[in-house]
Amino acid sequence: MNAIPKLSVPKTSGPAKPSGKVRWIVCGLLFAAVVLSYIDRLVLPTLKPDLQARYGWSESGYASLAIWFQAGYGIAYVVFGRLIDRIGARAGYALAVTLWTIGHVAHIFFTSTAGMLLARIPLAIGEAGTFPAAIAATNEWFPKKERALAIGIFNAGSNVGAILTPLVVPIIAVTLGWRWAFILTGLLTVFWLAAWLIFYRRPRDKKGLSREELAWIETDPVEQHRPVKWLTLFGYRQTWAYMAGRFMIDPVWWTFLFWLPDFFNKQYGVKMLDFGPPLIAVYLLADVGSIAGGWASSRFMGRGWSVNRARKTAMFLAALCAVPIAFATHAPNMWVAVGLIGLACAGHQGFSANLYALPGDVFPRRMAGSVVGLGGLAGAIGGMLMAKFAGVILETVGSYGPIFAVASCAYLVALCTIHMIITRYQVVDTGISGVES
Repeated sequence: MNAIPKLSVPKTSGPAKPSGKVRWIVCGLLFAAVVLSYIDRLVLPTLKPDLQARYGWSESGYASLAIWFQAGYGIAYVVFGRLIDRIGARAGYALAVTLWTIGHVAHIFFTSTAGMLLARIPLAIGEAGTFPAAIAATNEWFPKKERALAIGIFNAGSNVGAILTPLVVPIIAVTLGWRWAFILTGLLTVFWLAAWLIFYRRPRDKKGLSREELAWIETDPVEQHRPVKWLTLFGYRQTWAYMAGRFMIDPVWWTFLFWLPDFFNKQYGVKMLDFGPPLIAVYLLADVGSIAGGWASSRFMGRGWSVNRARKTAMFLAALCAVPIAFATHAPNMWVAVGLIGLACAGHQGFSANLYALPGDVFPRRMAGSVVGLGGLAGAIGGMLMAKFAGVILETVGSYGPIFAVASCAYLVALCTIHMIITRYQVVDTGISGVES
C-alpha cells in the first residue's frame, strides 16, 4: 500500500483539517438511516387507534407486540454488536436494513395483533443493527475530535423520524389505505439501501477521497481489536451501573414511542390526522433536552469538574425534568399535557446523553461496544416489563396516570442506583486498578 505523503504542517499539530466532505456525506447517510428506522418502527403505533377500533385489538394484545418487539430488539442488539465487528459496517448495515424492511412491509398481510407479531420480530431484529453499524461506520470515517459531533448528528435522526411519522403516515393511510403507509415507507429504505451499497466503502478503499481527507480521518492511531468475553464484563461494577441505568430509563422512552398517539386519542380525542402538532412539539423538546444534557456536562468539565461530578449533576438536572409528568393526566388541556410530556422527554434525552457516555468514559474502546450491547439488552428487558405493566393498567384502570407516575420517578431512582454501584467513575484497565476520573 502506498504511503500517504506528509502534509506540510507542524508535527505536533497533526494533519490540517481538510476541505473534503466525503466523510460528511457518510454521516448524512447514517442520519437518513436512523430517520427511516424510527419512521418504520412508529408506523404501527401511529395507526394503532384506528386499527384497534377497526379490528378489535385488546390493550394486552398490543402490549404483547411491544413486549416481543423489545425482546427481539434487545437480543439482536447484542448479536449485531459482535457480528458487525466481524463483517464490517457496510455489510452489517445492509443486512440490518434488509431484515427490518422485510418485517416492516410484511405488516400489510395481517390484521390481528398475533399476526402483526410475525412481522414485528424481523423488524426488531433488523433495527437492532442500526446503532452498532452506525457507530462502526463513524469509527471508520471520523477521528476522535469529530466523532462525537458525527454521532450527535446521526442520533438526532431518531427525533426527526418521530416528528415526520405523525405528519406523513396519517395522510397516506387516509388517502390510500393503511397498508400503503407500510409499503411507501418501506420503499424509502430500499432506496437508502441502494445508495449505501453504491457509496459506502472504507476510507482507504473509497475512490475520490482526497489524500488530505484520508490523512485527517487517520489522525488517531488504530487500536488493536481483541474480542472480549461477556462473562469478563460482568465482573466490573461499571458494567452493572450502565446496565441498571438502561434497564430503568429505556422503558420510559419505549412507552412514549409506543403509546403517546393512543394517549392523545383517549385523553383528548385527537384523531389520526391531528397527531402531528402535539407529537412534533414533544419530540422537538426532546431534541432540546438531548443537546442541553450533553452541553451541560461538557460545560461542567470545562470548569474543572471531574467526569463523575459533571455527568451525575447533568443527570440529576435531567431527572428533575421528568418529575412533573406525573400530573399530565390531570392537565387542564392538551397543550399543558404536551408541555409536561415534552419536558419529560427532554429530561430523558438529557439523561441518556450522559448515561450513553459512561462506557466510553470508563472502558477501553475494545470493551465499550460490548458494554453498550449489554446495556441495550437490559433496556429492552425493562421495556418488556413496562409494556406488560402498561397493557394491564390500561385494561383494568383505563388511565395513563399510574404509567406516568412510574415515569416521573424512574430517572431519580436510576441515578441513585448508578451512584450506589459506582460512587466514583473509575477507568477500567482490564484487571489493573482503575483510575478515578
